[in-house]
Amino acid sequence: MSVYDVLIIGAGSVGTILSYWLARRGLKVAVVEKNAAPGRGEHRAAIGGVRATHSDPAKIKIGLRSLDFLRRLEVEYGYDLDYVEGGYLFPAYTERTASKLKSLLAVQRAQGLNIDWIEPEEVARLIPGIREEGLLGGTYSPEDGHLSPLKLASASYRMALSVGVDFYFRTTVLGFDINSGKIVSVKTNGPEFSAGLVVNAAGSNARQIGQLMGVDLPVVPDAHEAGVTDQVERFFDPMVVDIEPTADSENYYFYQGKDGAVLFCITPKPKRVGATSASTSEFLPMVVPRLLRLYPRLGHLRVRRVWRGMYPGTPDDRPIVGFDQEVAGVFHAVGMCGQGLMLGPGLGELVADYITGSLRPDDYSVFEQLSPYRDFSGQELLR
Repeated sequence: MSVYDVLIIGAGSVGTILSYWLARRGLKVAVVEKNAAPGRGEHRAAIGGVRATHSDPAKIKIGLRSLDFLRRLEVEYGYDLDYVEGGYLFPAYTERTASKLKSLLAVQRAQGLNIDWIEPEEVARLIPGIREEGLLGGTYSPEDGHLSPLKLASASYRMALSVGVDFYFRTTVLGFDINSGKIVSVKTNGPEFSAGLVVNAAGSNARQIGQLMGVDLPVVPDAHEAGVTDQVERFFDPMVVDIEPTADSENYYFYQGKDGAVLFCITPKPKRVGATSASTSEFLPMVVPRLLRLYPRLGHLRVRRVWRGMYPGTPDDRPIVGFDQEVAGVFHAVGMCGQGLMLGPGLGELVADYITGSLRPDDYSVFEQLSPYRDFSGQELLR
């Protein structure tokens, strides 16, 4: 049997970087992953946006910590992520959307987020060619950005290896031996493990992992599709997010990457519940008209490919982070709602602080708000 201080299930956006921070604090850490490499689950389906612009205080705090880490990653650790600090821009064309965005500013600023309402002229300057008819303005957070998800996965993995983390790929968790309410061993299709702490960071499989230990977590994946265009000369910097819903979709968003390609994604309505990565014929007819109505200039670009990924969602669109009260020695870091890429770097360090008893007093509120045992009846305004 392989014995560790901490066994993390899942080498994705949260699990890989968490393993690094725990090992840096002197713990013997292993990560088991059913795929053949880190970041090969939902992480690689992300389009690359990273932001602290949320409406939930806990997510804002985590996002700010993530951004701080990502800014320092190349300088202090030597990893280039194709990171571009282009900001996030939320345009408003209706009074309803404008009012919603403005109502969030006080909460966002209270958490330290650099964000403001900007007038139509400034929106048009940042996004040359955006539809100006009916434009009321928007909120802009200049310190958000975008990066390469695969480069971030590679950097997190190499950082974890550098501090002695052991990775077991193509390793599927099959069950848990539980005695007196505590996990005695973790059974896989490979080695059997014993660990003082087991961390569930299994992404879209989080609920199944929980059920194997007799815990039912309200994490249900739903499918989102994304696309990327050919590379062209740069013509705008921010990630643009239109939150005004239509009959068949919620928000959609797009940005121009460092290589010049434009990446885009949309949230269908109703949700496409289920864990499937098969692309559909409905995606482009749903997203393209909305893209072109807002930004006609995109009509000159050719779509290079499309793909589909899962958003492991929760009823209130917020992650589940905390110790399990039914099975001792279990910690859940799941239900990222498609935002694991942007929350992972900051959340990994916060969870490591929490687990090792070194959390700053002003960070305890994060775990209170994201507790597995909270009231899930609410919903985040800016998802």
